[in-house]
Amino acid sequence: MAVATISGDDVQCILKWDAVVGESPLWHQQQRRLYWVDIQGKKVHRFNPENGRNETFNLPDLVTCLAFRKKGGLLLTLRKQFAFFDPDSGKLEMLATVESDKPNNRFNDGRVDPQGRFWAGTMGDPAWDQPVGNLYRFDSDQTLTRMWTDVICSNGTAWSPDGRTMYYTESFRYAIFVYDFDSATGSLANRRIFAEVDRKVGAFPDGLCVDAEGHVWSNQVGIGRVVRYDPAGRIERQIQLPVPRAVGCTFGGDDLGTLFITSARETMTPQQLQNAPLSGSVFAVKLGVRGQAAKSFDG
Repeated sequence: MAVATISGDDVQCILKWDAVVGESPLWHQQQRRLYWVDIQGKKVHRFNPENGRNETFNLPDLVTCLAFRKKGGLLLTLRKQFAFFDPDSGKLEMLATVESDKPNNRFNDGRVDPQGRFWAGTMGDPAWDQPVGNLYRFDSDQTLTRMWTDVICSNGTAWSPDGRTMYYTESFRYAIFVYDFDSATGSLANRRIFAEVDRKVGAFPDGLCVDAEGHVWSNQVGIGRVVRYDPAGRIERQIQLPVPRAVGCTFGGDDLGTLFITSARETMTPQQLQNAPLSGSVFAVKLGVRGQAAKSFDG
């Protein structure tokens, strides 16, 4: 069966930007703002789609992902630390540190689970393709638990609408894994492959999110695609972007019916940037499919 492709005018560049690595997009329903980060740029952004205004907040370190807090403000992962950050006051509170014994590791992507716990993982930098990373769970009382080891570039994480399944990307295993998820204890079981990307096509899986129908949207970096997998791991449709490195995605808008997509320009050559000048920008696609609202950290 042919896979439906969304492209061209149906993919809007809503913010032309030159982010080095635009990541961790997340929609704040009450503020009606899209938050996102530029990892290498050490920036948190807050974008208003209604007027096109993008506010920028500078951090003293790499900022690799973000989550909202029920108490207000943000929970961030920096290079090796969790931190609370209030964009409006500029207050930054450093929390737990990980992997001090691994100087070349850093945090990458992360997401809050349905019970308000924050999950974030590490990767080798620059050894992206080595099994040196770990996946951590950060609870509301700031207890830190290592949940998985030997990770090859920890990336997109999300949960099924019923909260019983967790999806987790290891970019350079070229796979999205799925676990049985115990919501009461926050434990994982029965790891198995959900979907794989053939490395011969020149792509690897990156950020992901799950819509209200239980389908998985996954960025494929290198070929500028976001694919929608059905719950059995079959590609149901895909979005083709005008940039090769679309790295993060999240649902937002008043009806949660818009998929926002961030992109990167890291390691691209001058010729590649000339061919894809919108690299580093933010895109939006209206899909006729609703997403799930972002959960907030319960601490």
